[in-house]
Amino acid sequence: MARVSNKVALVTGGAKGIGEACALLLAKEGAKVVVSDLDIAAGEKVVKAIKAAGGDAIFIEQDVTDEASWPKIIAATVERFGGLHVLVNNAGVGIAGSAADTTLADWRKTMAVNLDAVFLGTKHAIPVMTGKNGSIINIASIEGIVGDPNLAAYNASKGGVRIFTKSAALHCGKNGLKVRVNSVHPGYILTPMVEAFLKSVGDVTEGRAGLDSLHPIGHVGEVMDVAYGVLYLASDESKFVTGSELVIDGGYTAQ
Repeated sequence: MARVSNKVALVTGGAKGIGEACALLLAKEGAKVVVSDLDIAAGEKVVKAIKAAGGDAIFIEQDVTDEASWPKIIAATVERFGGLHVLVNNAGVGIAGSAADTTLADWRKTMAVNLDAVFLGTKHAIPVMTGKNGSIINIASIEGIVGDPNLAAYNASKGGVRIFTKSAALHCGKNGLKVRVNSVHPGYILTPMVEAFLKSVGDVTEGRAGLDSLHPIGHVGEVMDVAYGVLYLASDESKFVTGSELVIDGGYTAQ
């Protein structure tokens, strides 16, 4: 349907999970895609899949917590594709721990990847997108809306993404920059990060069954459930949507 034809999209953490699904779907719908990640092999595999399907994409290795990487990757994107219209701030980590037992090192790592990088990406993308109907999509979580006793740092980081997104949206809107900024809040989605979390706290099969039961719809989500929401926000179909929270959670937060 080419819902994002003539757009250029940068997807961080695009080598696996939700990021991979977003990169593949945006390319399928007509966008030129830059995949960024620390996993070179997996990232290049995503680009290869996009090209095999007739799309256009490149992979760039990036540590999203390094501010110096942002001007470089945005410049490379503009040089290769002529602009930047969509930024999906997707890179993230999840480390289990309560307010009492989370280490400072784990807290800082979680904030650096989940929150600092979203700030950096947004900050450096806004000037390039200004006047071009840009869309910045920050992947948050239901854990940015409700609390979990064993995800203290993750809760804090994703809650920060939620309210930072609104601040950035207001800045862009009130200054007539023609850049929209929204957050997406998935429930538990079956991704490598979620599987790693389940392994860190116990048996994966039992953990999966437990997660399924938390969602009124009866099961955890799939990466494409989130990717289609991102596609909507990336497209001009959502031209009147900014500062909003798109919750994709199988009813989790409706309880």
